[in-house]
Amino acid sequence: MTKHHRTIAASAVVGLVIAGAQLAGATGAYADDVKPSVPPGTEPSASAPVAIDSNAPGLKIPQGGTLAPVKVLDIAEVVEDLGGEQRRQETNQTVMMALQSEVLFPENSAVFNAQAAARIQAIGNEINTQKATRIRVFGFTDDQGSYEHGKELSKQRADAVQAELAKTVTDPNVVFDVRGYSEDYPIADNSTEEGRKKNRRVEITFPRSTGGG
Repeated sequence: MTKHHRTIAASAVVGLVIAGAQLAGATGAYADDVKPSVPPGTEPSASAPVAIDSNAPGLKIPQGGTLAPVKVLDIAEVVEDLGGEQRRQETNQTVMMALQSEVLFPENSAVFNAQAAARIQAIGNEINTQKATRIRVFGFTDDQGSYEHGKELSKQRADAVQAELAKTVTDPNVVFDVRGYSEDYPIADNSTEEGRKKNRRVEITFPRSTGGG
């Protein structure tokens, strides 16, 4: 089946901040009452490629000024099929495959439909190719219904995907991290059915191999 794809590339950013400067949103820490924008363990992981010399003559730093720590963001490429049923996000560190719940499960169910196994097996084959040994399987719902029901359903769906992946992944040393997050960490607007459909998903994330494409 022919699919249209769109690619979004986010450039790596190196932040050089003079001490004392007031920059809105320039903090990397989260307040206790503010949830992070991504699930724990999925934050960007790239490291600075080169050291920066604060005494380099090309840097125009006022007297007494210092450099803040260098921050490098992963380059992310996102490819989504036309209907949004499957989304692939790839960085220099990881591959993340997001499958809408509708393509895997009937409504309000954690039992696979007829097409689900083939989709999961294809991802398992790529995991084998990448020689990944740590795999995250995270389930998510929209904000309809109770939070606790969503948490239970999202975990059951993540468990079902993990069990199917385990049939295909060949490395006996692989470690799975399986979680259900209910309506937390939406990727679209829950006020529309289109947005809620995108939020009802299971994400499978695994590291790229050193020479993986």
